[in-house]
Amino acid sequence: MRTGVIEHGGRELAPTPQICPREGLNWYTLANPDGLKRSFAMPGSTMRLFIIAAICLVAGGYAYYRSDEAFHVWVDKKLGMVAAEPGEKQRPAAPVRIATVTQRDFPVIVEGVGNVRAISTVEIKSRIDGQVMQSAVKDGQLVEKGDLLFRLDDRPLYAQLHEAEANLARDKANLEKAKSDVERYTTLAKKGISPQTKLEEAQSSLASLEAAIRASQAAVELANLNLGYATIEAPISGRIGTVLLTPGNMVKANDTQPMVIIAQLRPVNVAFALPEKYLGVLRERVASKDGLYVNVDVEGSQDIDERGRLSFINNVVDTATGTIQVMASFANKDGKLIPGQFARASVTLQVLQQAVVAPARAIQMNQKGRYAWVLKSDGTVELRRIEVGPTIGSETVVTSGLNSGETIVTDGQLRLFSGARVKPIDADSKSEPRKKVQS
Repeated sequence: MRTGVIEHGGRELAPTPQICPREGLNWYTLANPDGLKRSFAMPGSTMRLFIIAAICLVAGGYAYYRSDEAFHVWVDKKLGMVAAEPGEKQRPAAPVRIATVTQRDFPVIVEGVGNVRAISTVEIKSRIDGQVMQSAVKDGQLVEKGDLLFRLDDRPLYAQLHEAEANLARDKANLEKAKSDVERYTTLAKKGISPQTKLEEAQSSLASLEAAIRASQAAVELANLNLGYATIEAPISGRIGTVLLTPGNMVKANDTQPMVIIAQLRPVNVAFALPEKYLGVLRERVASKDGLYVNVDVEGSQDIDERGRLSFINNVVDTATGTIQVMASFANKDGKLIPGQFARASVTLQVLQQAVVAPARAIQMNQKGRYAWVLKSDGTVELRRIEVGPTIGSETVVTSGLNSGETIVTDGQLRLFSGARVKPIDADSKSEPRKKVQS
């Protein structure tokens, strides 16, 4: 048995305390004005269908009300939501915020996020085995190319050099004797005093000593190179990282762990991604004589004033994100851009000359397209169909439908209709400051 009261045709239908003889039916008593009563049964599923149909009817009517302007205005008139006729009581003016449409040169700026990359990063490793005798740098120090970093124990290397030089001197002395033997045996062989085999042996000994001298000279050069490797200098200019080996430690040639890492800071690259739809414009601007300049902002640094130049466009578009990787080079004279740092780069693709600019908040959209509410001189608003261009941050370029100097509504549009009176509560003489768009 179910309880509750419903109405049908202006009459009250109340469930009786009787148990329904059939499953799924509810008994209702119809009370007529003359006092007569009549009971009938109604399935519960039918009642639910009535409720669902009513909800759909209300939702469809509201959607039609929002989409059809003529029906919108007709309903507003019936409900008293339009401007009153002369002599009638007027509705209060709707509070709105407004702004003025401007006309000026409008730079089209796209923005991407990425990070700072060092053009060169060098891991300093020893090229010989030895003991670290001196560390000439500290953690985080700036160094120039050729500055001393480490000095290894060079005493064994000097000994190897002296040994190689002695071997070279011995071979040179033997070479001189071999030359004399060849000359002597050549003369004796011509006179028939010495057999030809002696001459051939002397000539072979001379050639062997000449080869030995070349090997001794190479040994001396190698000893000099190893001696030079005992002094480790900075191969590039940059900033030192953490010094991982201190004096007294043993180091191996080409060890897996570097002694220190140097990152070049001047210049640096900033790699970031831009939407692929700008690929054609990017290529044209990079290939042009003027090139394409890039500005960069770094998290936590508000005083960075760096302007770089786009130097690289990748040859593959990332299909997962629809972006293409690009890279810009910055002089980084102040050294404020650090490799690995998060950066936000902005690129000015073009400048639209004398474009009509409006706040993006003022642009509305329905099934028929974009529109804006324009404030007229009598304090009422009208709906104006518009066409728009690029949107950069909080501003939009309007290609048709609005003129410079017109006043438009930026906030409070939900309460407006054609001819509605409004009361500006924050009249801005200019549109909001332009911000960059994030790609």
